[in-house]
Amino acid sequence: MAKSVVHTPIPRWRFAVILAFITALPVILLWKIAQLQILPSEHRGSDFLRSEGDSRALRMQVIPAYRGLITDRNGQPLAVSTPVTTVIANPQQIIAATAAQIDRLAAALDLSPSDLQRRLELYRNKSFMYLSRQLPASQAQAILEMQVPGVDARQEYKRFYPAGEVTAQLVGITDIDDVGQEGIELAYNAWLGGESGVRKVLQDPSRRVIKDISLIKAAKPGRELRLSIDLRVQYVAYRALKAAVHKHGAKSGSVVVLDVESGEVLAMANQPSFNPNDRSVVKPGSIRNRAMLDLIEPGSTVKPFTMLAALESGLFEANSEIDTSPGRLEVDYKTFVDPQDYGRLNLTQILAKSSQVGTTKIALQLNPDSTRELFERVGLGESTGSGFPAEAAGNLPAHRSWDQVTQATFAFGYGFSVTSLQLARAYAVLANGGLRREVSLVANDDQLETNSIFDAGQVGDVRTMLKAVTSKQGTGQKAMIKGYTVAGKTGTLHKVKSSGGYDDHRYTASFAGLAPADNPRLVTVVIIDEPDRGVYFGGLVAAPVFSEVTGNALRLLQVTPDIQNEYSARVSALAATGKREKS
Repeated sequence: MAKSVVHTPIPRWRFAVILAFITALPVILLWKIAQLQILPSEHRGSDFLRSEGDSRALRMQVIPAYRGLITDRNGQPLAVSTPVTTVIANPQQIIAATAAQIDRLAAALDLSPSDLQRRLELYRNKSFMYLSRQLPASQAQAILEMQVPGVDARQEYKRFYPAGEVTAQLVGITDIDDVGQEGIELAYNAWLGGESGVRKVLQDPSRRVIKDISLIKAAKPGRELRLSIDLRVQYVAYRALKAAVHKHGAKSGSVVVLDVESGEVLAMANQPSFNPNDRSVVKPGSIRNRAMLDLIEPGSTVKPFTMLAALESGLFEANSEIDTSPGRLEVDYKTFVDPQDYGRLNLTQILAKSSQVGTTKIALQLNPDSTRELFERVGLGESTGSGFPAEAAGNLPAHRSWDQVTQATFAFGYGFSVTSLQLARAYAVLANGGLRREVSLVANDDQLETNSIFDAGQVGDVRTMLKAVTSKQGTGQKAMIKGYTVAGKTGTLHKVKSSGGYDDHRYTASFAGLAPADNPRLVTVVIIDEPDRGVYFGGLVAAPVFSEVTGNALRLLQVTPDIQNEYSARVSALAATGKREKS
């Protein structure tokens, strides 16, 4: 007989407890979720989780600033920034790449797989490294398409110089981070550089940008800089200087062209030069802007200022004569010699023949301190204040006492040092009728500061003397320019030996002049250092460069010729004859 099952009822209190527990489970779960995701103040709450997520995906990305454009006075670009792509990597993630991916990546970077592995090993404890800087966008994109773990790219800017080596030393260069290192790029780095921006982005584990979140700070591009140089004149100066340095086997050279009316530098060329767009073959010394950094003794190119000192002293007039016979003059321990016995010469003829005897006799009658003070007034041995990095100031010594040899040699350019630009500024005083105007490498809408420092009549007398130098009877006849009058002075200078004294076989050839002589527009200074093919006189080496550069510059600037050509003169003469016959 089967036993009946007795069902014992569950106590109500136990049922209530179980029901409450089951009901509370979702509430507890929801509370825990709220703690983690809603309540920010809780331990490991929403703030904690958000920061952990952000640290893995959100990044502050630098927005590179566009470096300001450098142009010539007419707006022709001399330095521009072009967008490029830099390939970067996270070495801690790239270890997940396959051997095949590493091989392809190494080939794209022009490296061997072993070299790439060594580089990665050096950065194994870091989260960032450069793989290749400043690649063309297409090349960088090809690398990204390999999808190598941890490899990414960022945009940068690279400086490009359209004029290449023609303006290299003046414009200067930047480094790989687009920071000015030489020349104008360095001098105006703050002006050109701009300010980088910042943006917040969302990245995937491979550091690729998934989404732009917000712009924190906009990039501020650099400002444009317009230089005073005229690229057309610069090309002319560069071409003529390069040809002359090559022709004469010279060590180096420089040319400066100044606008007399404004004081602006229209051209500043140097040799040797370099290509700023390819620095793999840059030679030592080629980066130097020799026109502003190299010091020279000016030699005979300062004789016009000695003649001006003579006129200013009241002891001489333009037609005063000096007896230079017998063509040599002994002063203490030194003998000054002319190429021949010129006999009696006036001041104009002394300049035209570059007579050492005549200049010495004049200098010894002048107060040497007054001569030095005049040289100082025109800016010799004094920085131009252009702001160009490391511009040389030169040296104009003030002696407590002057022996006669020092007094004489000082008057024709020995014993002190200047730069090509300083010499050009001094000649601009002669071109401006006694007004000293400061010079500038930057185009100016306003006139630069001017000061009247000489009597205009006396300056005019010296300019007339300098016209004789470039005549057929002077040492600078090869500086003549068809259609234009020229005033200038040659210089042939012995170079100083490292052991002291002057070298009998090493020279600096120079020419400084202005044109048109009667109403000057341009001043040009040419320096050729150590010509080494048998010809070294300033009138033969530097004067032809002056003629080519200044002549072409005058035509480019559309300066009206001040000399009638032979045909025009004949037509005028015939016309005048016809009028007389009719009358």
